[in-house]
Amino acid sequence: MKQSAGTMLFRYRGGVPEVLIVHPSGKYNLHAPWSIPKGAPDEGEDLEAAARRETREETGVDPDRLSPLGSVELKRSRKRIHAFAGPAPDGASPTCASWEVDRAEFVPFTMARELLHPDQAPLVDRLAALLNGDARKD
Repeated sequence: MKQSAGTMLFRYRGGVPEVLIVHPSGKYNLHAPWSIPKGAPDEGEDLEAAARRETREETGVDPDRLSPLGSVELKRSRKRIHAFAGPAPDGASPTCASWEVDRAEFVPFTMARELLHPDQAPLVDRLAALLNGDARKD
């Protein structure tokens, strides 16, 4: 099974939690679902390092601290995505830093569940459970 690693970076806007997601570029992806910033680890690279690198490469955002969020499997492509969650750095302003994505945005959790690939949507629920009880609501 192919391996991939990515991040679920979050922030609060007006007390509403948002998560950073990306949309793949290309005409053939026009109606494709969104994804977390992710990609395959390089030879010898650990999963968290790969998640950090891919997030930086795709969005221009450099994650601070991350915690493992578990993995999900994309049934159709037979890929396992290992996710890591963490707060977005203060003032993070995502850009399309790679040809691989045409949009990189923070969206509310409810919207993320609708936009993400259905096999990735459980990651939003895991992140919400992790944040449950977090008093920080900027």
